[in-house]
Amino acid sequence: MDRRLVPTSAGRSRNLAAVRRTNTKPEVAVRSALHRRGYRFRKDLRLDLPGGRARPDVVFTRAKVAVFIDGCFWHVCPIHGREPTSNEWYWTPKLRKNVARDQKTNDLLTSSGWIVVRIWEHEALPEAIEAVEIALKKGA
Repeated sequence: MDRRLVPTSAGRSRNLAAVRRTNTKPEVAVRSALHRRGYRFRKDLRLDLPGGRARPDVVFTRAKVAVFIDGCFWHVCPIHGREPTSNEWYWTPKLRKNVARDQKTNDLLTSSGWIVVRIWEHEALPEAIEAVEIALKKGA
């Protein structure tokens, strides 16, 4: 049997099943701040583009701005990301695939005329909002 398919414990399996894909705390905070400032956007909108699909956390369709709010662990933050110390045979390739997928998504969106904004979960909210506003001005 493939080791990758066997959870290390029932508790670990429950924990991983509970990881959210959308509506994380940092994502909700960014969306709420943008909404309070009067911005209107789509959330978790699938973009079917030539060459593939993308699913940004926040999408400004008219300005063609795609915003991703990335978790430090899952997307290997250069400041907080760290090499896994247990089950590295599983986590290291998985995290590397996440980073490669992020780069492919960035390339796909930019080649289709979109502006991509990536915000780390540890970034202060005012700086995150400022990054989005700068992108929106470019896209206008």
